[in-house]
Amino acid sequence: MKTGAWADHWTRRARAEGWRSRAVYKLRELDRRERLFGRGGRIVDLGAAPGGWSQYAARKVAPTGRILAIDIEPMEPIKGVEVMQGDIADSAVVTDLRRALGGPADAVLSDLAPKLSGNRDRDQAVSMELAAMALEAALELLRPGGVFVTKLFQGAGFEEFVATARTGLRKARLRTPEASRKASRETYLVGRT
Repeated sequence: MKTGAWADHWTRRARAEGWRSRAVYKLRELDRRERLFGRGGRIVDLGAAPGGWSQYAARKVAPTGRILAIDIEPMEPIKGVEVMQGDIADSAVVTDLRRALGGPADAVLSDLAPKLSGNRDRDQAVSMELAAMALEAALELLRPGGVFVTKLFQGAGFEEFVATARTGLRKARLRTPEASRKASRETYLVGRT
């Protein structure tokens, strides 16, 4: 977990409570508002590292649920979570996820974000590409009525993505959790298939 300027209230709280990242509070708020998880659920966490969302989801679906966490970067193991390293841009990885799940997912979570280049326009474009890949994977993996959550950044391509997502999802809503930084353009789309 980062220190210094990023060590805000949420980061310090996450560290004190044993979470891997401050992002857990965003997911928890979304879960409280939208009822994302049920016991025994099958969950896919895209862009999972460092694993805060997977930690939270594992607690929510325990003891019989299944969590598959995937990231391009290596990730330390988490109790109750199957960790895979791979790139969802590779269609074979989505096929592997489907096979590993053993059935349709109840929820697909995506906290995917680009490695920032410093070029805001480029970073925004990559962010929208990641969201589109996550949506495509979710539509392949989710059961009817399954939940999709993805991080978005407001900017070029945002409105178009939301419109596209609403054609494939029902009850698609935009939510900005309290734990999101005030100066951030970050928001989350939550929808059901």
